[in-house]
Amino acid sequence: MSHLVIATLGILSVSRSSAALPLPPSRKTRALLAYLVLATRPQRREHLIDLFWGDGPDDPRGALRWSLSKIRDLIDKDRARVVADRETVAVDTGGVAIDIHAARCVGPDTTVDEIVACLTALRRPLLAGIDLPDNAVFQAWLVAEREAAARLRRTLLQQLVGMMPLSLEDRLPWCREWCEADPFNAEAAARLQTTLQHMGRLADARIADSDFASRLRDAGLTRPLVMPLDPAPEHPQPVAPQTTTAADARTDHIVLQRQSLSFATVGDGVRIAYASVGEGPPLVKVPNWLNHLELDWDAPVWAPLFHDLARDHRFIRYDGRGNGMSDRDVADISFDGFVRDLEAVVDAAGLDRFPLLGISQGSAIAIEYAARHPERVSHLILWGAFASGWRVTGTPDVRKEREAILTLVRQGWDRSDPAYRKLVTWKFMPGASAVELDWFDDFQRETVGAQNAVRFANVFADIDVRHRLAGVTAPTLVMHGRGDRNIPLAVGSALAAAIPGAEFVTLDTDNHMLLGREPASAAFVAHVRQFLAEERGGIDR
Repeated sequence: MSHLVIATLGILSVSRSSAALPLPPSRKTRALLAYLVLATRPQRREHLIDLFWGDGPDDPRGALRWSLSKIRDLIDKDRARVVADRETVAVDTGGVAIDIHAARCVGPDTTVDEIVACLTALRRPLLAGIDLPDNAVFQAWLVAEREAAARLRRTLLQQLVGMMPLSLEDRLPWCREWCEADPFNAEAAARLQTTLQHMGRLADARIADSDFASRLRDAGLTRPLVMPLDPAPEHPQPVAPQTTTAADARTDHIVLQRQSLSFATVGDGVRIAYASVGEGPPLVKVPNWLNHLELDWDAPVWAPLFHDLARDHRFIRYDGRGNGMSDRDVADISFDGFVRDLEAVVDAAGLDRFPLLGISQGSAIAIEYAARHPERVSHLILWGAFASGWRVTGTPDVRKEREAILTLVRQGWDRSDPAYRKLVTWKFMPGASAVELDWFDDFQRETVGAQNAVRFANVFADIDVRHRLAGVTAPTLVMHGRGDRNIPLAVGSALAAAIPGAEFVTLDTDNHMLLGREPASAAFVAHVRQFLAEERGGIDR
């Protein structure tokens, strides 16, 4: 049987038995092939039509069929790989060699040569030449996939430099490459400096240290008080190559895996999609404004924060009813329905006792669950929280403004012009870049339709769990941005004061939704780790 190879690193290419196959001339068809190859599940036809032909031909279904026929001609020679029915489309990648998939399968038993081969491939940009500049949603997906590949490269560099048996001469160029790929990473800088010191190149080590300090200073970042590695002796002795094996380093290895997706069924029959990734004690995140498990995980905005949390935990997230990958056409979108979603997910995930993370609107759901089920919540962590919606405690001016925004959202949410959705976006992330704001705007449109967006907003406007605060018995950490423009700091401090024994921490940010790249995000993760470590014995796996 001929062997099919699909290369996604660099320019997209397909070959069979080492012979290159001609790709379809249509860039949109090539983009569709790439999208289906990298997808982890079947894609709805309606989604593909909206994604690639939303503002295009008179017969978008016919355009999709035409593109799929070209993809079949390319990859279905030995057996059917394009799997399609009336509702969904997928590419069966079983038996197909895909370079990015191979790189993602690197584990603790992988050899040095295998990691080097993956890193060499990852130097090439993912899906070069597949950009669709006039398609903002596809571009947001492509940017997220490229960032995921870049993040994978950084992780493999960390594994190669920090865990694999290399001579000092072999390690040095990889240390430099790691610093170039992750210029603000203190461990990367420390590995480079220590390697140079062990080689007796003390002047070069001091230059490397000075360069790292300059990069931090230019970016407005603070140098760690303690670098990750102890400095080498001032007069180094000859050292043998490190003999640490991958097996010895398993406890420190960052597991490279894609999230596992499952479904829980609520009592009213609504199916809730939830994802689990990482190893260790559980940490459950409640949905906030809008969520989409696949788009969230590789998002340029908050994926770094999620990935940091998954390093230490079995990190569990889910899409609430009406949006994301959960059932969208549902009769009941209500606060109680959101709480029942959480109940169904933790039961389906087999959790008995666990810490609960609530962000923004998700905090009220987390508070309600903690009050209903005190025996199951070991810790409660809240960010940007409020106990009552703007219809309950907002001033007349605030209520008038929010009702007007709701009307505009109802009328303009589904339009290609993002102006209406940006009324929501700018309040969440005033510190975001134009690229990040555009991504979040597209993300909102992809995640939920206009009708459900308004239904969600109405539910959140009427939230009131103030009567539940005094009944929360779990150790509670409340964090809030000092310059939060969506939920003022005073709201967060009042909520913390009403929960018995709650700890209140403020972070230096104006963003209601933390950006994974900002220092406040790293501080958030550090506080979470410290808070959970204080009473780890109370958490069940």
